Parts: sequence; structure tokens; C-alpha cells
Amino acid sequence: MILLLRKVFHLDTLSEDKKRSAYGKLCGIVGIAFNILLFAGKLLAGMISHSIAITADAFNNLSDAGTSVVTLAGFKLAEKEADTDHPFGHGRMEYLAGLIVAGVIFVVGFELLRDSIDKIIHPTEIEFSWVIVGILVASILVKCYMAFYNFRVGKEIDSATLKATGTDSLSDCISTAVVLAATLIGHFTNLKIDGYCGVAVAILIFIAGINAAKEILDPLLGQAPEKEFVHAIETKVLNFNENIVGVHDLIVHDYGPGRRIISLHAEVPAEGDILILHDIIDMLEMALKEEFGCLTTIHMDPVVTSDERVTELKQICTGIAAEVADCLTIHDFRVVFGESHTNLIFDIVIPYEFSMTDEQVVKAIQQKVTEIPGNKYFAVICVDKATM
Repeated sequence: MILLLRKVFHLDTLSEDKKRSAYGKLCGIVGIAFNILLFAGKLLAGMISHSIAITADAFNNLSDAGTSVVTLAGFKLAEKEADTDHPFGHGRMEYLAGLIVAGVIFVVGFELLRDSIDKIIHPTEIEFSWVIVGILVASILVKCYMAFYNFRVGKEIDSATLKATGTDSLSDCISTAVVLAATLIGHFTNLKIDGYCGVAVAILIFIAGINAAKEILDPLLGQAPEKEFVHAIETKVLNFNENIVGVHDLIVHDYGPGRRIISLHAEVPAEGDILILHDIIDMLEMALKEEFGCLTTIHMDPVVTSDERVTELKQICTGIAAEVADCLTIHDFRVVFGESHTNLIFDIVIPYEFSMTDEQVVKAIQQKVTEIPGNKYFAVICVDKATM
């Protein structure tokens, strides 16, 4: 259906930003329609059978319709243009919508758990009908389809909100299957397990809520960018012009899907013409925006490339860092020569959760630098953290 609708409305002919929003709103509208139909069908089945599990599952679908409304509103608000109060746009509204979806999932799980425990304490007979079985089977098939298209479109447009909605639909498939099993077991064995199955469904809903919340909270809290994206940026920078000899301190600021801002340091020859180098950096910023759709700010770091002594000392310090740990790297290397001693000034990149403390790493490298033959060398080190 989604594939048919996107052809009918010519969604693939839209620009990337508009296509993303259109896909999100389409999935929201389809989700509302499906969930209202499922709510009506399951509510009828629950009233006929007097099953708390079926009735609770019906209201779970009603809440799903509400979350689809939230998804629809989230994509609508996220496409709003930047303004004075929000200069980076409203893209994070999509994340907030996904967070509301996760919250609704938790509320539904709590309500179902409460009602199921009451059903265990006060069990009642469940009326059986093949019509009820047919409604539940149809519900499972519909929810499986909803999970499929939400995951597929969510992956295609990289939407955490649609992925959370897909997770919710998948948990509904499982929960309805559990309800169906309870109905059949109760009919053929006379075992009253309706309440216990309700508890099982509630647990599954809680798990779905946790997964959905994590998917949304990570970008809101500022998760590390994808390794592939970082590698693509670094490769583009280093291959752009021969005057760019290094890149470091790459930071990706995420203001919502399609609204990334990049800042990085590019190492350039200290002996080069500042106007020519500045022009190169300007062109690189425009090239990154054109290829990756990101606003980019680049800081130039001048490094000496024509002095053989500096080059040799940098290679030595690079080797010293690797001796301490293979994952350690250095950048922004400078040398201040003096009559009594020479200062080697550089940044050391230490991964998060490294086995050694920053102080231990710095002291280990400083000790090894003092052992370099020749002049009396001292290391002046600034610690950076590796984001990848």
C-alpha cells in the first residue's frame, strides 16, 4: 500500500527534505487508519468474549492511533523553517515525537499490567468464537505489515521515529499472538491463563518502550556520528587539495534529520600563502555542503612541512604515542627550539574509556620524549578525546 501511495502522490519526485517529510506524514496517516480499524475489531471481540487481554489489546491499538497522530504532527512540525528563536530549524521535533511515542508505549504497558494482575486475582470465563479468532489473526497480519513498512521507510529516510513505530507494531504482533494463544488454550483446555498472558503482553510492551526510547534518546543526548559518515568527511577533506595535509577535531552537531552542522580543523602548510589557503578552505566548505548537505566551519591549523628536523621529531613522537598504545594519535605538532631545551608541542587523541587515565598517558609520553637523543626535549601535551 505504501509503495502504491507514494507512486500515486509522486513522492519520489520531491526534493530530499520534502520527500522525507512526505513519507513520514504518509506513514502516520496510514497508521491512524489501520489502528482505528484494529481497535474497533478487537473491542468487539473483547466485548463478545469478556477477555481482558483482547480488550486491553484493543485499547493498545487505540493508543497506537494516538502515537500515529504524534508521528504525523512531529514530521509536520519538523519541516518548519528556521526562525529567530530557532536558527537551526525545528528538525528535533521529530525526535520529540518519537519520545512521546515511547512514553505512550510505557503507559499502555502499565495499564495492561495492572488489569492483568486483577484478572489473575479474579479470573473469569472467556467466551470462544471463531469470529474472535479470525479478528485476532487479521490483526496480527495487519500489524506485521505495519511493522514492515515502518521499518522499511524508517531505514530509507533514516527516521528513528518511524523505527520506533515499527518496533511498537512488531511488539503488537507478538502481544496479539499471545492473546490468540490464550484464547485457544482457554477454549480447548479450560485453563484460565488470560491474566497471565496479559502480564506477558505487558512485559513485551515495556521492552518495546525501552527500545523505542533508546532509539530516540541517543540523538537527543548527542550520540557519536556514524563511522562511515566520519570517514567520508575525512576522506573528502584530505583528497580535496594537496595543501590540506591533515584533519582532526571533527565535530558533528545534529539538529534533527537533514540538519547537521560540521566543524573541523584542517592542517595546512605554515609556509603557504594565507590568502590562497583561505580560498581553498572556503571552496572545501562549499563542497562539503553540496555533497553532504551540512553547514561546515573549518579552522586552519598551520603546520611546518618544509623543516626536516620538525618532520623527524613529529615521526618520533608519533612512534612514542604508538608505543604507549596503538590507538593513540597526535596532531597539531609544533616545535619551539631553544638554546637550553626544545619544546615539542602537540595534541594527543585518547579514546573514551581508555584503560589508562589522561594523566598516565601524558606522563608516559613526556617521559619517553625526555629520552630522545640529542637536545634536551620536553613535551607540552594537550589531550583530545576520540569520538570514534
